[in-house]
Amino acid sequence: MAQRGIREYDGKRMLFTALSERFPSFEDRARKLALVTPETKESELLAEHPWLKKEKLVVKPDQLFGKRGKHGLVCLNADWKAAWAWIRARMQKSATVGKTEGTLTHFLIEPFTPHADDEEYYVAFKAEKEHDVVYFSTKGGIYVEEHWDKVLETRVPVLEEPGSFTMKLPVAAKRQEATLELLRGLHRLFAEGHFTYLEINPFTFAGDEPVPLDLVAKVDDTGAFECRKLWAGLEFPAAFGSSSRPEEAFIKSLDEKSGSSLKLTILNPEGRVWLMVAGGGASVIYTDTVCDLGASKALANYGEYSGNPTTDETCHYARTILDLMTRKKDAKGKVLLIGGGIANFTDVAKTFTGIIKALEEYKAKLVEHKVRIYVRRGGPNYKEGLERMRRLGTTLGVPIEVYGPETHMTKIVSMALKG
Repeated sequence: MAQRGIREYDGKRMLFTALSERFPSFEDRARKLALVTPETKESELLAEHPWLKKEKLVVKPDQLFGKRGKHGLVCLNADWKAAWAWIRARMQKSATVGKTEGTLTHFLIEPFTPHADDEEYYVAFKAEKEHDVVYFSTKGGIYVEEHWDKVLETRVPVLEEPGSFTMKLPVAAKRQEATLELLRGLHRLFAEGHFTYLEINPFTFAGDEPVPLDLVAKVDDTGAFECRKLWAGLEFPAAFGSSSRPEEAFIKSLDEKSGSSLKLTILNPEGRVWLMVAGGGASVIYTDTVCDLGASKALANYGEYSGNPTTDETCHYARTILDLMTRKKDAKGKVLLIGGGIANFTDVAKTFTGIIKALEEYKAKLVEHKVRIYVRRGGPNYKEGLERMRRLGTTLGVPIEVYGPETHMTKIVSMALKG
């Protein structure tokens, strides 16, 4: 399971569609969402969304960060001319949010909803192991954290029917039914859409119906198949301030074409400790162990391969890591940890064949960069795979230590860092 942030545009698109039967105005609101990117042409946008020139608008960056109002990154009650000028003044310009500096590239436009400050409500849902937590406050808006003592909290067991909970809400009688129906509908969407976090801060009312104003959400990306209709091409943008390196994009493209899992995040391209770990859980354990042993600044990458990738896929994955780790020398040499737990169905011999092919291709560079390799693995055909690694050690020209499941999974980390 990986929690992935999604754009407010996508979150509202799903929300308005899912709850339109209970709140009829949501059907119209689902159509009145416009996402502007650096490639967006004004004429084409207006042709697709003629309502932009007829209504007052709100505009804000849509790049996985909140507190946009506090950072002066919200344009309110603007006509089209002012809204477009506001976007053009900021598009592809640098901005600092907290301690993070990034480039503004995506903006959400939607109709402006006038409302009083005392009609801003807060609601959020968070997935935990045995229950979902529901938060609600009548003190929503940019200062909700300052009024956290006003936030109500209830827990809904994961085996309970989604949206069946009840809360005693401190809202006016005329808002009671609609507010509770909104919370219940959001919880059904939260559970059925594999959300792990969903926050609307604030929402208000227009007439008798609620209006979500700002939304932040994360989903569990393992729900992609089950939620393909609801998600409808949902994308997972990089966090604000981060940019995808070509090597990360390449592995991502492999992952998208494969039924297996191939992940790579480069933490420090000049690091001397590189990981080639099988399995999401194992990748976390190896990474945590490197950090616990005081080598976090030397850790070069994070990632994993799993789900029984093909020999070619594993070879491409290994080549990418070996290419990265042999670009700049380190006086201490470098270490490569080829690790993993005990695989359930990933064929160790098959995946090691791909890794060994890549290691042989990079033989000269591995020697030049004084690389030491530590292998630990278990699972289907692991004896055959480990034996191939041992034979490789007699010809590759760099030290390779090979261990099976009898050795503690992270033991090779301490050996590598001490060696």
